[in-house]
Amino acid sequence: MNDFQRNHIVEILRNSHFVKVVLIGFLVLLLQIPIAKIKDVIKEREQTREKAISEVTSKWGKSQLLSGPSIIVPYMNRSYSSRNPEPPNIGYATFLPESLKISGKLDSQLLYRGIYKIPVYTMLLDISGSFEAPDFSEWAIDVNNILWDRAYLSFILTDSWAITKSPTLLWNDRKLNFLPDAGEFGNNRQGVNVKLKDYLDGKEFNFSFSIELNGSVSAFFIPFGRDTEVQLSSNWASPSFQGTCLPANRTVSSEGFAATWNVPFLSRNFPQKWLSSSNSNMDKVIESSGFGVEMISPVDHYTMSQRSVKYQILFLVLTFATLWLIEILAKIRVHPIQYLFIGMGMCMFYLLELSLAEHLGFIQAYSIACAAIVILVTAYSAAVLKARKRAVIVGGVVTLLYIYLYVLLMIEDYALLSGSIGLFVVLSAIMFLTRKVDWYSLTDTVIPKTETSNKE
Repeated sequence: MNDFQRNHIVEILRNSHFVKVVLIGFLVLLLQIPIAKIKDVIKEREQTREKAISEVTSKWGKSQLLSGPSIIVPYMNRSYSSRNPEPPNIGYATFLPESLKISGKLDSQLLYRGIYKIPVYTMLLDISGSFEAPDFSEWAIDVNNILWDRAYLSFILTDSWAITKSPTLLWNDRKLNFLPDAGEFGNNRQGVNVKLKDYLDGKEFNFSFSIELNGSVSAFFIPFGRDTEVQLSSNWASPSFQGTCLPANRTVSSEGFAATWNVPFLSRNFPQKWLSSSNSNMDKVIESSGFGVEMISPVDHYTMSQRSVKYQILFLVLTFATLWLIEILAKIRVHPIQYLFIGMGMCMFYLLELSLAEHLGFIQAYSIACAAIVILVTAYSAAVLKARKRAVIVGGVVTLLYIYLYVLLMIEDYALLSGSIGLFVVLSAIMFLTRKVDWYSLTDTVIPKTETSNKE
């Protein structure tokens, strides 16, 4: 093969649209390197926000999970005698209230750590209900081994340091003071307790107390009553109700929300009373039964940024496909380097979106980033494609893609359906525009034979 044939083969490869498609695919894969770096930046910024939230909440008050109140009665597992001088093991019996009503108001506000906003609250709760007298008859425990003088009422919460006012228990019209910590059977959990020595005579005990505490991000409750009712109101306008049950009644407006939960005994997955040794996983079971509210931002820009990046391959492929179709239909040539520059501009969108969203909010950031990239790509395409009309087509396609992406982000539940329909429409458009293209004629070039001189 001489130089003429070699140059001609190179020219065929340069003009081959199949080779161009393969090269465009390689560029899409190459652009996954900066996309991967952008994904890492999103994760890093999200971790920075979580660190800021942790620093603020450690001083103000953590997310609160409230359990109780409950009556805890210690007992000896076996009798102590001269024949058995080893001290007996101490067990604990837990008794839950027959009825439990919690009524509270959650006053929320935003605290700032740098550029980050952390939702916090001060919550005032009025807690009331009734207990039946603790009954050990179902268990084979000697009545002489029950340590009634060490019985106490326990109220457990995630962060007892966040209590702003000391509560007072009204126990059958008697005022009793709470003590710090969750009690002997607290398992290193935080809370408060009231000693019930000499206050367990009778068949039924009515109780009530008010407690004010700080918290952040969320407030959850455990349905300790045989019948539990929780009423909560707040000035937070974008609540997210979470947990094992949703409110039976709720109203949400721009001024805040009000919600009521009603949880019957049969809806719980733990009993009304138990012994400490009867279920080693009881703490986990109880915590998994929580319900309440999370104070979320209407739009989490980190989550939106992560979801946006998931569609980056589709954006690159469709933008490159538009340029490629213009190449074919208008019979012009676009260099792979020019494809690469346009692709890098498309990748910049996600970085702009993230950095602007931290200061302006997601919707404003998305709009500005979209406008910036559309202007950039359109202006560059005008020079590359040598015609404003063609550049407007490219810019219009990119604009439609960003509008389409915004719709997908806003309707997460229908993202798959919308995505499938969108891809079908795009494929149909490509097939329609290229239906009359003679693909063979585009690359039908014959390698000429070299001239030879025959000397006779």
